[in-house]
Amino acid sequence: MAEWIIQERPWDDPAGAALRAEQVAELDARYGGEEHEPGAAPSADDVDVFLVAERDGAPVGCGALRRLDGSSAEIKRMYVTPPARGTGVATALLRALERHAAGRGWPRLRLETGTEQPDARRFYEREGYRQIPLFGVYQGSELSVCYERTIS
Repeated sequence: MAEWIIQERPWDDPAGAALRAEQVAELDARYGGEEHEPGAAPSADDVDVFLVAERDGAPVGCGALRRLDGSSAEIKRMYVTPPARGTGVATALLRALERHAAGRGWPRLRLETGTEQPDARRFYEREGYRQIPLFGVYQGSELSVCYERTIS
């Protein structure tokens, strides 16, 4: 089986848009509705980096960075299709996002995941992210769980 290729793409890239739509559908199913993301959804206006992973020409994952301040960014729209889970593509995407953040001088990465995403929580914990108090728009959310990691 061929390895994946990770490329930076524009936010409106069709493969990326399809992956994000799959993610939203999965989250809607997990949470039983559409009310599971506090704050404004990421957009072309506020996403600094958007990556798409492909294997054998098919999109299998994506992830984005949204700058929070001069030294930190938030990981957004991290998603891997169910057939590609467990292949290492999520870790490769996460490391690529971390490299992009480091290259922009953002050593602190934060993210929000949710109470109905134990697989995501295990993944981030395994990859060195530590749970932190809810930050920003996630403060007060009963569905949010936030993480942070400082990269070198």
